Amino acid sequence: MKGSEPFAKQQQHTPGNGDVCSEAAVEDAFDNTYKEKEGPKPPRILVWRNVILMTLLHLGAVYGIFLIPAASPPTLLWALVCFLLSALGITAGAHRLWSHRTYKASLPLRIFLAVSNSMAFQNDIFEWARDHRVHHKYSETDADPHNASRGFFFAHIGWLLVRKHPDVIEKGRKLELSDLFADKVVMFQRRHYKLSVLLMCFFVPMFVPWYFWGESLWVSYFIPALLRYALVLNASWLVNSAAHMWGNRPYDKNINPRENRFVTFSAIGEGFHNYHHTFPYDYATSEYGCKLNLTTCFIDFMCFLGLAKDRKRVSREVVLSRLQRTGDGSHRSG
Repeated sequence: MKGSEPFAKQQQHTPGNGDVCSEAAVEDAFDNTYKEKEGPKPPRILVWRNVILMTLLHLGAVYGIFLIPAASPPTLLWALVCFLLSALGITAGAHRLWSHRTYKASLPLRIFLAVSNSMAFQNDIFEWARDHRVHHKYSETDADPHNASRGFFFAHIGWLLVRKHPDVIEKGRKLELSDLFADKVVMFQRRHYKLSVLLMCFFVPMFVPWYFWGESLWVSYFIPALLRYALVLNASWLVNSAAHMWGNRPYDKNINPRENRFVTFSAIGEGFHNYHHTFPYDYATSEYGCKLNLTTCFIDFMCFLGLAKDRKRVSREVVLSRLQRTGDGSHRSG
């Protein structure tokens, strides 16, 4: 078997946690019926605008590294805060909340995560969640937006520099996305995405150090804005690339995604990737809860505050059964 555990075997009923809706489970499950088209692959068409912008961004980020000694401690701390906010907008927001629906968030939390998501600038929530559902449903095939079988560079950044494979577009159009269309926060962000990115990804990170403690605009732009943005991008991309290539596969040795500790650290909890692709509905993306998983800690804290609820979780029995059946024997208890 390739992909996630069948829904009927996965579902768990635990006090305080919600159940996984069958619709979400179907969208998360790998589609074994998909077959890649025979014949030559379509040509790769470069998107030169993206090539130029990504090149300039990374050149600016490298320059930002050399400016670090000139930055004040509050500016460096602010850059770290912006990194964490941006990352949560992806991990707790676009990924675990809107792509997989692993927990429920109140309106104030959804607004916070949407704002943080704009700070991350990795496409709007609707597009991110749609493409991620396609990724899970057709992982490592032509219909996967960042198909890791095409190599590290393609899975990491190359997929953003070329036109999508026609199958990615076709399968994305057929997905069930009514939950995203019905979410007013998601659709508001989509309508105003460009403005929100200019404000949250570039202006606010630059303005705060300059206005509140007199940092130079030059340093404020290149470190909390550009360098921080590039770091968040690459941390997220490593989930698509490194975590699909290097690491162990304790839950399912038949799929590419791996457990990668470096990615777990850099992407604040998203590196338990073999577990995640095996049990995509689990809000923690790991059997270890908050261990090395800042995103899970954040969601738990939001539940403590009453801003989130209905966290979905895999039972210990189901995890043990699956790793004994399909794991590579590398599992550790903690």
